[in-house]
Amino acid sequence: MPLSRQCEYSSRRSGGGSPRRVRGRLRGGARRRSPGRGPSHGEGAGEAFPTASPRAEKNLAKSAGLLLTSLAALYLGYFCAAFVSKETIATSIVNFRDIGKKPVLRAPVPKRQKCDHWSPCSPGNYTYRILSGGGKGRLAKICFEDELLISEERGNVGRGINIAIVNYKTGKVTSAKFFDMWEGEHSGEMMTLIKNAPEGSLLLMVTHDDGSTRLQKDAKKLLEELGSKEIQNMKFRSSWAFIAAKGFKLPDNIQKEKINHSDKKNNRYSGWPAEIQIEGCIPRNLI
Repeated sequence: MPLSRQCEYSSRRSGGGSPRRVRGRLRGGARRRSPGRGPSHGEGAGEAFPTASPRAEKNLAKSAGLLLTSLAALYLGYFCAAFVSKETIATSIVNFRDIGKKPVLRAPVPKRQKCDHWSPCSPGNYTYRILSGGGKGRLAKICFEDELLISEERGNVGRGINIAIVNYKTGKVTSAKFFDMWEGEHSGEMMTLIKNAPEGSLLLMVTHDDGSTRLQKDAKKLLEELGSKEIQNMKFRSSWAFIAAKGFKLPDNIQKEKINHSDKKNNRYSGWPAEIQIEGCIPRNLI
């Protein structure tokens, strides 16, 4: 018989308190046993030790794993501090921070071409570029096959008309001079240089500052015979660039001449017009 029934029965026989009071005392004084946790040897034995639930075992395993992971991370940190350099660690941290950043797409740097052309000349061609002077600080330049024939760096550029003569067969410069057309009488000297240039020569010419004041009419006529269409229009401080051939004809589709006149309203520099340039490619099989 269950314990509550025995107590109730004994109370009735002895004339004790009511069954409700007895049950109340039992609830307050004795711990209820849940089903399946009763004594192992009958009703009179004491309670058995409770067993751990599956959830508690799982939480215990997680705690143990977290502890082991923390210890491993600690020892790994000591290892890195002892054997890995600070520079390597700093670089790794920076790279890790940059993972989330969007990659920046940059256009590749264009390859430099001969004489600073935008596009290269085809094989079997000479490359040339003639740049006039602009103001006092920008001196004239003549470049042929990526070699500066006349320039400030070479120290052979000056006021007036600058001329470089190139052997067409070899591509090598044979003469490079400038003739002052503001002071002195150098027009005749320039004509002598041009007339003495051998057949099969390229003549590259460009002005810096003034190239017209003391340029004589016979010198203009000589340049006109070489193919210049602008030499008769040259004025004070006009920017002028010109390329010609002696003893053979240059192709019609290349830049041969350009001029820019001084204009007080439109001059880029004080008293000087903007510099001009001509450039192109000359086939090597014209002779």
